[in-house]
Amino acid sequence: MADPLPQKMAAIARAVAQGHYRYTLHAAQQRIARRISRHELEEAIAAGQIIEDYPRHHYGPACLIPGSTAQGKALHIVVSTRPVVDIITIYEPDPNEWEADLKTRRTTS
Repeated sequence: MADPLPQKMAAIARAVAQGHYRYTLHAAQQRIARRISRHELEEAIAAGQIIEDYPRHHYGPACLIPGSTAQGKALHIVVSTRPVVDIITIYEPDPNEWEADLKTRRTTS
């Protein structure tokens, strides 16, 4: 059986590239507060890949996508994997919480 994550990622990237997505109130507030532009979000998703899948997220099935902008700004975006893509939250990952690849969570001892 084929890995469904690349298929999910392709569908999300396609929807975002076509402008078929929306923000939750939380994501809109966080994007503005963190000064992340719509264009940066779209670039990061286009360059991203799913690293965590949340099938039971309280907004419905969702996933975590790390990506970066053309200028090298690293972003983490949590998006729904429903027919309408919802941007749930967006942030610059904290290097104290993530390994250098920004795809692996640091473990605490």
